[in-house]
Amino acid sequence: MSLSPVVEKIVLHWGEMGARWGVNRSVAQIHALLWLNGRAMTADEISETLGIARSNASTSLDELQTYRLVTLVHVIGDRRNFYEAKGDTWDVVQAIVDERKKREIDPTLVVLREARALAESDASTPADVRERVTEMLGFIERMTGWYEQMRRVPRPTLQRLIKLGAGVARFITRKAS
Repeated sequence: MSLSPVVEKIVLHWGEMGARWGVNRSVAQIHALLWLNGRAMTADEISETLGIARSNASTSLDELQTYRLVTLVHVIGDRRNFYEAKGDTWDVVQAIVDERKKREIDPTLVVLREARALAESDASTPADVRERVTEMLGFIERMTGWYEQMRRVPRPTLQRLIKLGAGVARFITRKAS
């Protein structure tokens, strides 16, 4: 299968972005290919299209399933495994954000909580260090709490909220006056 220039451009870019985010380039490229393709593909088709080893495709597909970005599907009369990406943009972005939170934010919260507890019991910790750790922990906890609240907002409401953009700040500022 040959890729159109648009698909090739996005697949290559997705791979570059994935590498910057700490995700294997092949994993990101396979996700982009499946997402843009809009149909289920076998690991053989994927490896042939992207010019990667079949074992690399299989390992990458396993990782994408772990991230909930790709699902295994079966086709009647065909014993091969087929894979398809989530098609809904909101679902794709939500899965990516959830995974990044799990990989990056959650471990940071654990370290900051441990550091704060240690700083509170260690008299040699400078007051300004204790204050910075507490401030950063509070900020990340507030942002995480906000994120969890936004996850529960119905999609149509969230879409309207996003459309309002900075208008929300103007509304809040007017209400506070």
